[in-house]
Amino acid sequence: MSQYYSPKRKNNLYDPSSVNPFKLSRSKIDLFIECPRCFYLDRRMGVGRPPGFPFSLNSAVDKLLKQEFDIHRTNDTRHPLMEKYGVDAKPVPHEELENWRNNFHGVQYLHPPTNFLVFGAIDDLWQNPAGEYIVVDYKSTSKSEEIKALDKEWQDGYKRQMEIYQWLLRRNGYSVSSTGYFVYCNGKTDKKAFDGKLEFDITLIAHKGDDSWVEEAILAAHQCLQNDAIPEPGPACDYCAYTSAVNEIEIPSKIKVKAII
Repeated sequence: MSQYYSPKRKNNLYDPSSVNPFKLSRSKIDLFIECPRCFYLDRRMGVGRPPGFPFSLNSAVDKLLKQEFDIHRTNDTRHPLMEKYGVDAKPVPHEELENWRNNFHGVQYLHPPTNFLVFGAIDDLWQNPAGEYIVVDYKSTSKSEEIKALDKEWQDGYKRQMEIYQWLLRRNGYSVSSTGYFVYCNGKTDKKAFDGKLEFDITLIAHKGDDSWVEEAILAAHQCLQNDAIPEPGPACDYCAYTSAVNEIEIPSKIKVKAII
């Protein structure tokens, strides 16, 4: 991948003087929260973090889950997982659902104070008897322990992800339940043989979202991009820590070489 990867790009960069709406994805808001410096370099300067490898198996699980829940959406029935966990809801049809699932479109909202076109792609949409929409997100992994809760620090990003989706739907005028669900698929590794198939334990994890932080985060991200100075890195940013460590080695080395010459 490094042979073809170029960290600099010119598309969709923020221009403080532009009057056109600026598209800001859910993932970029999370990047800002994680590290304002990386966010600024990415959206203002066009220097992005090195990309990770695509998780093709995760994408396959997502696709199959969507197809499975869509069967119940078409038949107006509850999924067995809902029955198992006592969730009184059904997968609901919506004319915008395919757009909302599209990574390049998603649920969109033009935020007037910043002129940001905020967007994010949901996995699924359910509805309860009260008519409230329920945001559902699919996750897949393979852990030795049973996954019953999102209680790890690195899973806070999952919660923020769902809360932004809830915020987006509410800003579009929809009644949204504060409780969303993660359909969590955990690949089994205790089988005697592979036999050409991978089996999963599937759990349904509820999360009561609080989207009150989203507005402030968007305003702060806007202020960050308005500045001409590159901000300080996030306290726990591994990328910035790596860059700083490299600079500490390279800069003194360059000085020594120049002195010798």
